[in-house]
Amino acid sequence: MPAPAGTGVGPWPPTPPVPRPPSFFQRRWPGPSGPARPLVLGAVAVAATVGASVVPLDRPGLGWLLAAVAGAGALGTAATVRPRPAATVAPRPAAPTAPGPTGAPGAVAPPGAPAAPSPTAAAGAPAAPAAAAIASRPPTPAKLTPGPAVSGPASTGTPAAIPAASTTTGGAVAARPGATGASGRAVRLAWAAATLALVGVGTLRAAGWLFVLCLLAAVATTTLAVVGGRSVPGMLVAVLLPPAATARALPWAARGLPRSGTNGPSIGRGLATVAVTAGLLLVFGLLFSSADAVFADLLTGLLPDVSTPGVVGWVFRVLLVGAALLGGAYLLAAPPELDGLAVTPGRTVHRLEWALPLALLDLLFAAFVLVQLTVLFGGSGHVLRTSGLTYATYARGGFWQLLVVSALTLLVIGGVFRWAPRRTRAERILIRLLVGALAALSLVVVASALYRMQVYADAYGATRLRLVVATVEIWLGLLFVLVGVAAMRLRGGWLPRLVLAAAVVALLGLAALNPDRFIAERNIDRYQQSERLDVGYLSGLSADAVPALDRLPEPMRSCALREIAADLPTDGWWAANAGRAQARAVLGRNEAGGCLLPRW
Repeated sequence: MPAPAGTGVGPWPPTPPVPRPPSFFQRRWPGPSGPARPLVLGAVAVAATVGASVVPLDRPGLGWLLAAVAGAGALGTAATVRPRPAATVAPRPAAPTAPGPTGAPGAVAPPGAPAAPSPTAAAGAPAAPAAAAIASRPPTPAKLTPGPAVSGPASTGTPAAIPAASTTTGGAVAARPGATGASGRAVRLAWAAATLALVGVGTLRAAGWLFVLCLLAAVATTTLAVVGGRSVPGMLVAVLLPPAATARALPWAARGLPRSGTNGPSIGRGLATVAVTAGLLLVFGLLFSSADAVFADLLTGLLPDVSTPGVVGWVFRVLLVGAALLGGAYLLAAPPELDGLAVTPGRTVHRLEWALPLALLDLLFAAFVLVQLTVLFGGSGHVLRTSGLTYATYARGGFWQLLVVSALTLLVIGGVFRWAPRRTRAERILIRLLVGALAALSLVVVASALYRMQVYADAYGATRLRLVVATVEIWLGLLFVLVGVAAMRLRGGWLPRLVLAAAVVALLGLAALNPDRFIAERNIDRYQQSERLDVGYLSGLSADAVPALDRLPEPMRSCALREIAADLPTDGWWAANAGRAQARAVLGRNEAGGCLLPRW
């Protein structure tokens, strides 16, 4: 009676256990093969110290840019320095085996017993030439392929699952395809440059709301510069990976710390060096400060807050920034494989099912565009005669609807690209015509919305919200241009990255416009024509608006500048800001007096 599988009794080998399927991390992100380099850890520590020391958390300033440059240097070090390969242990030679009492292979021969002849040798002499021929062949180089790990039988002595991205050759980690190419490096450098440009806005502009938008965009561009990602799923996964990278980077960094007894300095000696350095600087700094008042003032301006709450906050910031940079270094040491993530193609529909709704939608857009051209050339008189509304009310009532129309049109075009078939030449031409026409007509809708917003601002004044919404409309116009190009080429793999790049360009353009000053100038020009001005709103703008508000006659000038001057802080070198410096210069020449006007 045959023995049951897995018992190892009889002529049957043990049944290998069923390997578990590899997880997402094993398939796409196996991680570095060795511990972190001390150079990378040192660069991360320096960048975290700089970031925690120079960033002004309550306002935009130079310290944000210095911290971003220090972080970029640390991450650049992690990208160029290869991680140390993991230590490998030589396999022990297998013990000689001999047939057991029942003739089952795998039984261990007793000591001193002669080696049993192998079944191959017993089969005949031709096996020896074949074995010699196999041994004389040159070794075939291993081919590194991304994707799921290859499972092999347990009897071969190899692991059940080997992640392809962690395969090493000669101690060097094999990079994922596309991660080290010239185009991939150029795209990542472009995202890094965009990050520095966005953070650098805080050095030029004093508007806090604008700097918050730039910081949020900088988080997205930093993620793409570190993680990568081309498709929409890849970019979404890239946003979710940094928290997981921070958690996985802590043990990776701990393995890379120098130990006692190694050639380099240990952790204890390094901490002792830091303590001695801090003590020397503290003692001699206090002595020099007490000896010279000018040096004391200079030192006070250079150093941040050294009180107990300030030190506790500084330590917390060091740990927070250091953990984030460690996560970025971990991602750069072994980038995840995100290029294979893509939206699965949907089930195609028949030509009539998508072409008829899209063609009728094009006709509806064309009719609306004809009406907009009539309004554009007819002017406000045509609107008053046909709709019975004022021109400003007409503009205000339609802008938000047109903004929603622009966003929904992008969804419609995305659905066409997903479900419309492109097998024949006629289908491809039809897609180009209908989608291209819809994109072109949508540009006219965007232009109409912008024109309505301009009329609305002329009637009721410019505000931050109206300026931001107009910027969003300009960004949507750029998207329709890109969609039209993708429709003509019938390829849009580059579109997700350019959509985000267009948003970054629009935000940097808004920062270059100096929005608070632009709003003040528009409202002052409107006041000179209509003698209507909301001084209360203008007094809530940032210091960027001070040069424009200085044009107002008294007492409006003092009413608009009084609150801004009262909230203007004293900046240290880490909080240097061009907008606030210019505002101080203007207020220094002519200070704001008392406000005799009621707030309205």
